[in-house]
Amino acid sequence: MSELVALASGAEARRTNGARERMVVCLNGGQRRELTGTWSASLEWFVKALAPRFPRLGFLEVRYRIRSWRRLELCVEDARAAIAAGGGERTLLVGFSMGGAVSISAAGETGVAGVLGLAPWIPEQLELSPLAGRRLDVLHGSLDRRLPGLPGVSSASSRRGFERARSLGIAGSYTLIAGGLHGLALRAPGGAVVPLPRAAAWARLAAAQLDWFAA
Repeated sequence: MSELVALASGAEARRTNGARERMVVCLNGGQRRELTGTWSASLEWFVKALAPRFPRLGFLEVRYRIRSWRRLELCVEDARAAIAAGGGERTLLVGFSMGGAVSISAAGETGVAGVLGLAPWIPEQLELSPLAGRRLDVLHGSLDRRLPGLPGVSSASSRRGFERARSLGIAGSYTLIAGGLHGLALRAPGGAVVPLPRAAAWARLAAAQLDWFAA
């Protein structure tokens, strides 16, 4: 069962497994247009797949006030509010697409152990210093790319961001998922979450990353 949590920033979160000493805060992607935040199909599928496997971890999915990279600072405020609301002694930030940049920007908060990027957007101008003393682990689909009318982040782009972090001494790993697209799932017109090809591989590799955090 999930419960809704009002965040101090004015955003909203959905908590699964209740409040735990170790929390996984999941941060959504975005777009150019400044639209009201929505729940992420990819992160919803991620939580439904992994929360039962890790009952000692609490999961918190964030719905931003404004889901746009043009208002990235507001998304980071929402992330920080979610970390505080989670109340965990240790927190892992899971960032999908634009959520990668949001997670990295919020990683300096007390108790954050690291960032797990799912097809993360790590722009060249993004400051990586909040990752100091944390981990950055990246999973990315090999077929991910921007197409006309469709969102995407190339694996080459996230790899450059990851290597930039490594050059600063940030520990972590980078895994390319053969045949993976941009994300884990889509939302059907009726609201159901439909897994994309290779979603099971995303879940298996993400579970391996959660193992170290849960240990």
